[in-house]
Amino acid sequence: MKKLSARRRHPLAAVVVLLLALACTGGLYVLLAPTSEAKADTTAQSLAIDEGKKLYAVGCASCHGTGGQGTTDGPSLVGVGAAAVDFQVGTGRMPAQQPGAQVPKKKNIYSQAEIDQLAAYISSLGAGPNVPTEAQYGPEGADIAKGGELFRTNCAQCHNFTGKGGALTHGKFAPDLEGVSPKHIYEAMQTGPQNMPSFPDTILSEQNKKDIIAYLDAVNGEDTESPGGLELGGLGPVSEGLFGWIFGLGSLIAVAVWVAARTAKAKKS
Repeated sequence: MKKLSARRRHPLAAVVVLLLALACTGGLYVLLAPTSEAKADTTAQSLAIDEGKKLYAVGCASCHGTGGQGTTDGPSLVGVGAAAVDFQVGTGRMPAQQPGAQVPKKKNIYSQAEIDQLAAYISSLGAGPNVPTEAQYGPEGADIAKGGELFRTNCAQCHNFTGKGGALTHGKFAPDLEGVSPKHIYEAMQTGPQNMPSFPDTILSEQNKKDIIAYLDAVNGEDTESPGGLELGGLGPVSEGLFGWIFGLGSLIAVAVWVAARTAKAKKS
């Protein structure tokens, strides 16, 4: 005990303790400090935000405001999230060519890298839905029958039951969903663009969205053919029956008139 006490009172004891403390601190920093990959990701994200801000100033600020706060010509973009940007810009709806009841889909003028930069900047203004991954909208594990049930319940009122679209009030319309990418359909359900209501995961779960996308691919896919011939917009037996009634009965009436005219002419002769 006397030897231990003597060592504690040694003039170099404090120096030794300090060196040990510094060594422990340095070791913990090496273990817990962000890795070079994390730092690189942070740097890349900052660069994407900066580039996105430049693109936004040129193509978006005139309508949505210099800080995304919105103006009389465009709504606020604070909190819309990356998914809304990817959908609106990726489908060519934004930037809009001119104001109107509804902005239609058109050719996209931005590359995907530029869209990602714009999305990064808008996301920095406020948290919102992220761009979905392929695992979220891919066909793996999807239930087509369940998707059809969900689509008819939540979407068919506007898009009709096969997604062919339809007219709404005051010049608005529900667009045709044939040929729309699964990612954009998922993002539309997430964000509710223009006249469409949004369906967050609390209303339609991630699996529900996957099922709906699989159903639309089944009825409108590239390999899908109408077994009944001309599908008449995919509106079902009502439209096809009306077509048969009008044109079929009309043809019979026309034939009857022709026969009556020929008969009357023959009698006069």
